[in-house]
Amino acid sequence: MCPLVRELAARPELESEVCLTSQHRELLYSVTGLFGVKADYDLALMKSRQSLGEIFCGVLRGMDDVLALSKPDLVLVHGDTSTSCAAALAAFYHKIPVGHVEAGLRSFSRYSPFPEEMNRRLTAALATLHFAPTEGNARNLYAEGVREHVYVTGNTVIDALRTTVRPGYAFHEPLLRDAALFDGPCVLLTAHRRENLPAGIASVCRAARRLLERFEDLRIVFPVHPNPAVREVVLPLLGSCPRLVLTEPLDLLDMHNLMARCRFVMSDSGGLQEEAPALGVPVLVLRAETERPEAAAAGCVRLVGTQEDRVFSAAAKLLTDEGERRRMARAVSPYGDGHAAERIASHVAAFLSAAPEAAG
Repeated sequence: MCPLVRELAARPELESEVCLTSQHRELLYSVTGLFGVKADYDLALMKSRQSLGEIFCGVLRGMDDVLALSKPDLVLVHGDTSTSCAAALAAFYHKIPVGHVEAGLRSFSRYSPFPEEMNRRLTAALATLHFAPTEGNARNLYAEGVREHVYVTGNTVIDALRTTVRPGYAFHEPLLRDAALFDGPCVLLTAHRRENLPAGIASVCRAARRLLERFEDLRIVFPVHPNPAVREVVLPLLGSCPRLVLTEPLDLLDMHNLMARCRFVMSDSGGLQEEAPALGVPVLVLRAETERPEAAAAGCVRLVGTQEDRVFSAAAKLLTDEGERRRMARAVSPYGDGHAAERIASHVAAFLSAAPEAAG
């Protein structure tokens, strides 16, 4: 959302305020600092091992207070998080229209990704404005009966890449400064999804060990998610594995510039399925389904699941078949041209300047 926050701030006809939940402060502040975003409200919801219900209720209560103070004309929420769904519901209770950024993504499997798929569907039902990254996302909304205020804008994550990837970049993370890290093939690995815990992530870790045993010049960088349930799986399996670099979560600059230098990415993340193709980096998606089928159709990403042999074979092919890797790398990213925030801000301004009944 940071590119959109900056774009809204640059428009004199709009006044915007920012509310953070601060569930992962260590990940959050590196991003807000990079983009110069300051919070007007902070719900400070970080607690160890919260349930989904606790997170949802915390956001709902916190946003109820924020909206009573702020009294905005529109609430913008992003993507598929419980925060987005709960904030949209809070806005509905205050009869404030909601704009959903990154709307219309669907895996069509209610428990995968979990709980994100249902968060998206519920947010769509609550929203008035729908900012869809692709034409396919817009068609998903039309199929669900959403007829008005659907706009194809591209994805704001591509906007962010325009400012973060730099030639000659010097990494902040000391473990990434090793001169030998990029001498041979380097692969970025991330895994954290709830539906992959614990068995799926353990299987991916075993596949990573096999890859390092098979390819003696390979290095794998694995920024480990702060969720204790993830660390309890990853650290025992990979903590002493040679040429596997385990790091704390990377700040946005490090992550984007690392991606740009990697041979390919293995990940169960949603955002990396958009970011890596925009950098010409193939992605092996460690999931059975994806709510971003456009990248798979374009050939930039490939669904491989989490089964050990399948992950190993798919990665080994990209390490041994340069033609295949280049075919995936050359595929055109379907997620926009880096100007999504400008389009969204223009639609927001037009909506708010229209007759009051438009908000219904």
